[in-house]
Amino acid sequence: MIPVTKPFLPPEEEYNKYIAGIWQRQWLTNNGPLVNELELKLKDYLGVNHLLYLTNGTIAIQIAIKALNLTGQIITTPFSYVATTSSIVWEGCEPVFVDIDPNTLNIDANLIEAAITPKTSAILATHVYGNPCDVEKIEKIAQKHNLKVIYDAAHCFGTTYKGKSIFDYGDISTTSFHATKLFHTIEGGAVFTKDASLLKKMSYLRNFGHEGPEKFAEIGINGKNSEFHAAMGLVNLNYIDKILEKRKEISLYYDEKLAGLNCQKITISSNAGFNYSYYPIVLPNQEITLKIIETLNSNWVYPRRYFFPSLNTLPYVNPTTITNSESVSERVLCLPLYYTITKEEVDLIARLILRVQNN
Repeated sequence: MIPVTKPFLPPEEEYNKYIAGIWQRQWLTNNGPLVNELELKLKDYLGVNHLLYLTNGTIAIQIAIKALNLTGQIITTPFSYVATTSSIVWEGCEPVFVDIDPNTLNIDANLIEAAITPKTSAILATHVYGNPCDVEKIEKIAQKHNLKVIYDAAHCFGTTYKGKSIFDYGDISTTSFHATKLFHTIEGGAVFTKDASLLKKMSYLRNFGHEGPEKFAEIGINGKNSEFHAAMGLVNLNYIDKILEKRKEISLYYDEKLAGLNCQKITISSNAGFNYSYYPIVLPNQEITLKIIETLNSNWVYPRRYFFPSLNTLPYVNPTTITNSESVSERVLCLPLYYTITKEEVDLIARLILRVQNN
């Protein structure tokens, strides 16, 4: 079987060294030494000033919304994983969808201003597949209208923009370290900000609002992560450059093998250092997309329709028609991409896809 992704797993003995230390200390969670070590090493690797390690990427978005005291409407993209929208609704705000650029598949920054109302408090945009949004235009719009900016950067570990981490943009950036991501801690996520006071507030929010054992500074939730998860992150961080290199190699090999396929590839920002977190293709229509899925599945290959459906069609949001996002979501397909996939397996996938097109 060839799934859409497999988690990278380091040598067991390297992970077990950390586990032995956890057993010895008997400190399993509540901001333990491995969590602190992981935060420090991530800051160093990514070149960022502030981050907090959290339970997952969804909690990260929810904490970001809460930390910025957002209310009313939040302008967002309909082309993302469901957590981007559900977090807005969960926090009592209203998602207002703006269509995507059909080339980058990110929110179309040229359409944002038309969606701003007196109720708008923020923009929450996703760097789709690790491809940076038009961060400069979004920043200008936010400053002009006094709006906050959150980036859902769940796909972005290792992505840079103009030489610095994409996590450095926005009032708050969030990411996921879920097992499906190229850097993972089994479950996990993080928030990033350049504002030290905002970081302090989020540190309260992730730990029930505690400011000492018997004092509470903020309302909070349990957004902490464990020593076991941090241990996986610490080991995986030693391999991240190899992981990024392999994903690029396989992505370029897909490009070579699928050169004859009638499909659209996403346009990557010219200022980006891209991380090749996914390998998406956008096919001519939904019919051929479904035929390719059926053919691959019958040969034990399992791509995914990231992202389907378009989030403006969810049952708990105001119904709207978002043309580009709905069209792309019906035609997009992410092909298997992970550290241990072989070129022989890519050959098989490419042959099966081209066979459907040529029949």
